[in-house]
Amino acid sequence: MAGRIRQADVEELKQRVNIADVIGDYVTLKSAGVGSMKGLCPFHDERSPSFHVRPTVGYFHCFGCGESGDVYTFVQKMDHLSFTESIERLAQRINFELHYEEGSGKPNESGNRSRILAANTAAAEFFVAQLATPGAAEGRKFLGERGFDKAAADHFGIGYAPKAWNELRDHLKTKGFTEEEQLQAGLLSQGDKGVYDRFRGRVIWPIRDVTGQTIGFGARKLFDDDQGPKYLNTPETPVYHKQQVLYGLDLAKRDVSKTRRVVVVEGYTDVMAAHLSGVTTAVATCGTSFGVEHIKLIRRIMGDDSGLGEVIFTFDPDAAGQKAAMRAFAEEQRFAAQTFVAVAPEGLDPCDLRLARGEQAVRDLMDAKVPMFEFVIRQMLKNYNLDTVEGRVAALREAAPVVADIRDSALRPGYTRELARLTGVDVSEAQVAVSNAVKASRSKGMQTTAEGARQGYAGPSTARPAGAPADIAGEAVAEPEGPRVFELKNDPSSRLERDAMMALIQYPELVGLELAADAVQSAIMDANLATVRDAIGANVNELGGETWLDRIQNDLPHDFKPLVTQLAVAPLPQKNAEQTQSYCRGVVISLIERDLVRRKSELVGRLQRTSVDQGEVSREIQRELLELETKRRSLRED
Repeated sequence: MAGRIRQADVEELKQRVNIADVIGDYVTLKSAGVGSMKGLCPFHDERSPSFHVRPTVGYFHCFGCGESGDVYTFVQKMDHLSFTESIERLAQRINFELHYEEGSGKPNESGNRSRILAANTAAAEFFVAQLATPGAAEGRKFLGERGFDKAAADHFGIGYAPKAWNELRDHLKTKGFTEEEQLQAGLLSQGDKGVYDRFRGRVIWPIRDVTGQTIGFGARKLFDDDQGPKYLNTPETPVYHKQQVLYGLDLAKRDVSKTRRVVVVEGYTDVMAAHLSGVTTAVATCGTSFGVEHIKLIRRIMGDDSGLGEVIFTFDPDAAGQKAAMRAFAEEQRFAAQTFVAVAPEGLDPCDLRLARGEQAVRDLMDAKVPMFEFVIRQMLKNYNLDTVEGRVAALREAAPVVADIRDSALRPGYTRELARLTGVDVSEAQVAVSNAVKASRSKGMQTTAEGARQGYAGPSTARPAGAPADIAGEAVAEPEGPRVFELKNDPSSRLERDAMMALIQYPELVGLELAADAVQSAIMDANLATVRDAIGANVNELGGETWLDRIQNDLPHDFKPLVTQLAVAPLPQKNAEQTQSYCRGVVISLIERDLVRRKSELVGRLQRTSVDQGEVSREIQRELLELETKRRSLRED
């Protein structure tokens, strides 16, 4: 019988794992106040960060699309894992030993994601070991001719796949991996005569996700009798999706986040050459063109929300390179960062440039970048004879929409003048052409008129109002059920109630048991927040602790759980840690004081309605009023 992970282990692991560290492997987080962090949401495309993480409570929430949860939820959603697999992934991360109940050991994982990842890891180790064997001489020669020594190969995990048809298969069988698991991992291919190694007689690059986990491979053929393509990659698998991975990002992510600069090159050897030359932010696609999912990935790592970053594309000057440049240009406005193009002299890619002119030349190439718009305009004009009136007019019509699409309106006049210079027309003519292109673009609902370059793009994504349905790239994001923080009323009284609940949820120990006990007895006008107050009140005798938020969640109806998560991660307005306690206690005291005023008003009304012959009742009311006043004064002294 398959075992179930012991619940105590699940809870302990959750407390040991820092949710900010885990999410930080996928998203660049920055401070959003004391104890709070934020970044660009990994679940939807956005310009401004609305994704918040509160490490002290172990939860995340996106105020844009509504996604929220704990560290297990995040790993499940990002890596498409089951709950059990997410636990095992995180346990492996910190070397935490799990114990299984109701069965004899670990559950059967045949064919699941964990087994596929394990098979890839074992295959990577096999390929690396094979590179040192006599049969890999051609592989070592290939690397050596391109300036990569053993240290470089070790740094990037380069390996070699033997020419044999089933050497990897047999090796992995000895490690306990079945043929079915190897097929699912994309390590084997199925033919008429059975299964065989997918990669044979090739140099192998491991393809890793941002966490450094090997999810697939890229392979370059070495022998003339190899009838396959020049480059062969892992097919689509449960863990490998070529549109969602960038080669080298696991090595580059730290510097990308730090410098807010990324260099997009065209191949594995170009990434290696760039990194070895000091351009440590270089990445490349894996057998596919640069697309929307790659942009989302880069923006999350870069923290692309300010427009201060740089994205540099390197393209070959040939037809294929120009086509790739136009595809990149079609998605340029999805970046907040500035985009550039770097083309090496004589058409050399970074790998060849390093061999021919040294590592300094690779670094100089990046410094010699030109803005993406300028590059695209020049590429367009190459198709026209600018020595004729007809050619100049046609070129102007073709390039004007590009200038019109520049999102920074302050740049348009300069590019308009540059367009006039390049085409040989008067500036006034260029201004008219650009103005007409702007009007045409607006009439199409922000859709560009440069159809050949930006087909299908519907304008830049913007931050949407809270509560509005997301519609990013045509994909609707389902709204969570139940109330949301920013759907609450925004009057002073409602804000006080909201902020007091946030203080009680986020910093219960700082508020203290005495104040918390009074707060949960206070009247709450907002019905949604009143429900949250009741859940806090049900647990107030065991105030705080590592499971505080979970206990509150467990006492709430399902539809109210997202609201509590939002209250748990929303930033408080205190400026520093020293102010946190005074703020939290202050806002809770204000809530209690408001309730004391309400109760006082009720007692005064009762007293006024009391007749002369009800002396005992009158004295009791006056005693209660005195107690209220005493309590109010003690709160102020606190």
